[in-house]
Amino acid sequence: MARRKLVLFLLCVTVVAPIVLAITPGFVANSHFGDEIPILSSRNEVEPLNVLPQESVDAVKEPTWAVYPENSSNSDHVSAKSSNGVDVSTTTEMPLGQSGQHKSRVLSEDTEGTNLQTKTVIQQVTKSESKDDGFQKPEMGQGNKATAFKKSTFATESVEQDHQKPEKGSNIDSGGMPDAKIRQFRDQLIRAKVFLSLASSKTYPEFIRDLRVQVRDIERTLGDATLDSELPKNAHEKLKAMEQTLLKGKQIQEDCSAVIKKLRASYQSAEEQVRVQKKQELFLTQVAAKTLPRGLHCLSLHLTTQYYSLDSSQQQFQHQERLEDPKLYHYALFSDNVLATAVVVNSTVFHAKNPKNHVFHVVTDRLNYAAMKMWFLANPPGNAAIQVQNVEEFTWLNSSYSPVLKQLGSQSMIDFYFRLHRAKSDANLKFRNPKYLSILNHLRFYLPEILPKLSKVVFLDDDVVVQKDLTSLWTIDLKGKVNGAVETCGESFHRFDRYLNFSNPLIAENFDPHACGWAFGMNVFDLDEWRKQNITDIYHHWQTLNEDRLLWKLGTLPPGLITFWKRTYPLDRSWHVLGLGYNLNVNQQDIEEAAAIHYNGNMKPWLEIGIAKYHNYWSKYVNYDQVYLRDCNINS
Repeated sequence: MARRKLVLFLLCVTVVAPIVLAITPGFVANSHFGDEIPILSSRNEVEPLNVLPQESVDAVKEPTWAVYPENSSNSDHVSAKSSNGVDVSTTTEMPLGQSGQHKSRVLSEDTEGTNLQTKTVIQQVTKSESKDDGFQKPEMGQGNKATAFKKSTFATESVEQDHQKPEKGSNIDSGGMPDAKIRQFRDQLIRAKVFLSLASSKTYPEFIRDLRVQVRDIERTLGDATLDSELPKNAHEKLKAMEQTLLKGKQIQEDCSAVIKKLRASYQSAEEQVRVQKKQELFLTQVAAKTLPRGLHCLSLHLTTQYYSLDSSQQQFQHQERLEDPKLYHYALFSDNVLATAVVVNSTVFHAKNPKNHVFHVVTDRLNYAAMKMWFLANPPGNAAIQVQNVEEFTWLNSSYSPVLKQLGSQSMIDFYFRLHRAKSDANLKFRNPKYLSILNHLRFYLPEILPKLSKVVFLDDDVVVQKDLTSLWTIDLKGKVNGAVETCGESFHRFDRYLNFSNPLIAENFDPHACGWAFGMNVFDLDEWRKQNITDIYHHWQTLNEDRLLWKLGTLPPGLITFWKRTYPLDRSWHVLGLGYNLNVNQQDIEEAAAIHYNGNMKPWLEIGIAKYHNYWSKYVNYDQVYLRDCNINS
C-alpha cells in the first residue's frame, strides 16, 4: 500500500505538476535549463525570460541573424527575412534534451568561419528594417540559436540551389538568337570530335564510349534544323548532358597544347572546305547562268510552230510607218530571250505617258526570230510600234567589215572558249559565257548602221525593267558627247583598271587607270555625233589590236570604255540602278526611285538562282495567264 502511494505521488510530480505549471501565465512549459526564450507580454512586446544567471547568458555568443516574432500569442512562431527580403516563417519546437545536445546546434565561431556565404546572406537584414517593422531585436539564448541555425541552413541550401542554376551567358544559355541552341550543339560537336581524336582520351574507354553515344544523339537531334523552334522538346536536357560529358573530357586532359593543335588543324581544314565549296558554288552558278530554262525553251518552240502556221499577211506588225520617224522615241534592244524582251517592252510601255510615240527596234538571231515575232503578234505592246529583225539578214555585217565577227568565228576563239589544248584558256568561267560568242552582244557598236535614219536612240539591255517614263532622256543635252550613261565608280573596283590590262603599254599610255567606269544597260546615244566622230571605226581599231586578248578579256564593257573614252556624258544615278543580279544589299529606296533597274550579273530574274527579294519587280510585268506560258508551265 505504501509502495502504491509512492507511485501515485511520483506521477503527480512528474505529470500533473508540469501541466499545471504550463498553463500558468508568464511561464513557458517547454523551456529548457540554460535557454533564453522571448515571450510576449500583454503589450505584445518582446521580453526575455532569463532562466540562467546573467553570467551564463553572456557566455553564449549571439549569432548575427535577426528573428522577428509575429503579432501572435504563440511564442514558438517566429519570422525572419532572407537575403532577398522575402519573409521566411517557421514554427519550431524547442529542444527537450540535455543541455549538452545543444552544442551541435549553436552557431559557433568555427561554423561561421566555414559558412561565409551563409553569414553574408544572414547579415543583409539590417537594424533599420527591424525598426521599420515595429519590432525590437531580442537577445537570444541557445534555444533561439537552434532556430536560427535551422534558418541559416535553409538559407545555405537556397544559395547552393541558386548557384547550381545556369547563369546568363553560360554555355547552356540560349541567348536571344533564334538559332542559339543550334550553334551551341554544333560547338559541342566540334569539341567532342577533338576529344575523340586525342590520344590521351583513348586511355579512358568509358568516357570515349559515352561521348560517342552522345555525339550520335546530338547529330540525330540536330537533323536538318535551322532554328531552335525546330528542335525536339528534350533538346535542352541533351545540351546539358553533353556539357557535363565535355567537362569530364576537359578534366582528363593534362596538356592543353594537344587540344590547341587539334583545334588549329580543324580550323584550317574548315577553311579549306569553305574555299572548295565557294569555288564549286561559283562553277555551278556560272553553269546555271549559261543554261536555258526548260520553260523558255518550250516557249520558243511553241511560238515558232505557231508563227509558221500563220499566213504571210498575218505575220506583219502594225504601225510600221513610225519605224523611221526621228521625232518619236526609239529604243534598241538586242536579245534572244523572248520573255525577257517582253518584260522590257511591257514595263516601258506601261510607264509611258504617250505609248503611241514610242518605237521598239528588237534584233534577235535566226533561231529565235519566228518566236520573237509571234510573241509580239499575239501580245502587241498597246499603241506602241515594234519591229523585230534577224541579225543574219544584215548583209553589211560580215567578217570583212567587222573585226569582232571575224574573231568570234576564228579557231583560236573557239579553242579559248572550249579550253582545248591548242590554246591557253582563262580559268575564270565568267569569260566563257556563250553571250561572249554571240554577235548580238556586240550590235550596240553598230547602232548607226542598224538605225540609219535616226538621230537619237535609247539602248536597253534585256535584263532591265523600266519603272518611269523615259521620254525626258531625249531632252538631255549631252554637250557634244556620244554616250549618256550612269557612272559606277562609287566603288573602287568599277574603275578602268578593273577591266583593262594596264601592264600593256598601249593601255597605260592612252587611258587613266583611276578613270570612272560606267554601265551599259540603259544608255542614250547621239547617233549624229556618233557618225561625226567615227565611233565605229575607233571600235574596230581597238578590236583589231586586241585580237590576242592582251588588252582585255572577252566582253563588251572594256571595248565600250575604250571606244567612248572622253565621249561619255554622266547621267544622274537615279536613271539607272544596277546590281540586282548579284548584289543582295541594293538600297531599297534607290530601287524604288530608279527610272530603270538592271539585273546585271548571273542571277537573272527568270532563272531559279535569281534573288528572290528582287523577283517581283520583274515578274509583275509578265502575264502568267497567257496561254503559251501556261502550256510551258512557266509561272511565278
